[in-house]
Amino acid sequence: MNKKLLKGIIGLVILLIIAGGIWFVWPRLPIITAFAAKGMCSSVFLANKQPDRIIAEDLSFFPINLALTRVDFEEKSATSTVFGLAKRKAVFREGHGAVIVLKTPKEELKKSGFRIPEPGYSQAILPWPKGDIIADTLPEGVNVARLHELIDTCFDAPGSEPFKKTLGIAVVYNNQLIAEKYLPGYDHKTMFHGWSMTKSITGAWAGLLADKGQLSLEEPVGIEAWQNDERGNITVKNVIQMSTGLDWFENYFTISDATVMLMQNEDMLSSVTDNKLDYLPGEHWNYSSGDANLLSGIIRNRINNESVYHTMLYEKLLYPIGMLNTKVETDASGLFVASSFSYGTTRDWARFGVLFLNEGVFAGDTILSKDWVDFMKTPVEASNGKYAGTFWLQEPEEKNALVDAPADIFFADGFLGQRIYIIPSKNLVVVRMGFGLSHFNLNNFISEVIKTLPE
Repeated sequence: MNKKLLKGIIGLVILLIIAGGIWFVWPRLPIITAFAAKGMCSSVFLANKQPDRIIAEDLSFFPINLALTRVDFEEKSATSTVFGLAKRKAVFREGHGAVIVLKTPKEELKKSGFRIPEPGYSQAILPWPKGDIIADTLPEGVNVARLHELIDTCFDAPGSEPFKKTLGIAVVYNNQLIAEKYLPGYDHKTMFHGWSMTKSITGAWAGLLADKGQLSLEEPVGIEAWQNDERGNITVKNVIQMSTGLDWFENYFTISDATVMLMQNEDMLSSVTDNKLDYLPGEHWNYSSGDANLLSGIIRNRINNESVYHTMLYEKLLYPIGMLNTKVETDASGLFVASSFSYGTTRDWARFGVLFLNEGVFAGDTILSKDWVDFMKTPVEASNGKYAGTFWLQEPEEKNALVDAPADIFFADGFLGQRIYIIPSKNLVVVRMGFGLSHFNLNNFISEVIKTLPE
């Protein structure tokens, strides 16, 4: 083979590789830039984090770290590109949080919003768990020194390369906050992205309506477009247990139903209601952020009042359990993004765990009925015991299996390593917030925390 022909073949191969790369990457670029812009905008203007830390933590993983993101503090927006391409902007709205600018002009989006109600009390003068006054004494029998040593090992040393990637940890035993620690620069007032732990918040919110008779597990979801086909048989219970049977592909690292819904759709409910059935309702379990946002839409329809819908979550659920530093964002249509978009402090997430540790009672007040709490942690038959009613019973990935944890453990799980573990038999709630799990052993962490407690 002569050199000219060989060079031609090599050149053609290189062109094919480049063309293949462009073909693969191009449709993903708008999702990458939308993710980065939305994450930056929320973290800066809702969670009050610094852009450099957001880039180093929240947006540090591939391929999101390909994006270049700039913040406009005057406009309250963030704009992202990848190599100057696929520009996406997110703008912040008071009350509603950040939203990606798609079809609706940014000026119109910024006009929307609502005033989040005031809680009506100060945590500075109230004892834990509703307030922030922490007891001076600890429960008898806790190996405090060993617990603190353990928690210290969960954090990266100052100035070192991210490895454990832990942002905050809180441990509650016998309803008392016995230990907490944060990455330098953060504290108990810092809000972190809860991601899919928002699903569990929405499951509890649905319980408020069910306890008042406004929602029934066995009733159809009531989507008008589904009335004349088999989707009309999907029940509220199917939705909460993620067994609707709807065609849905969940993957955050590629183009999927989940990423298209979250990053390319102004009306996230329509991303779900447009989907067809793959299985009969109740027969097949499939983890679905679409089902979570469908539940948010059901709640919205049952309340049938936009003002009440946007304030009830705070007034009837978050504030009564001391979650004063937690916010849930909406899409452009005003729908709470129940699948993914909440920010809360480590203490707030621990308070949520305390509510369920005490079977719906918080600081002496009944927030949820025991029946609803029991439902939320009852295994979905089609999941083979892995999932319940917006809570997990087993770790989603086998490599994170909790082989040494008590059998009654249940937990909220968020993307990149957020967890609220609730273990009734140990009277224990453990929260871990982070931005990665590849070098963090969840099983060892939980089992070692338990070893520091009295027998």
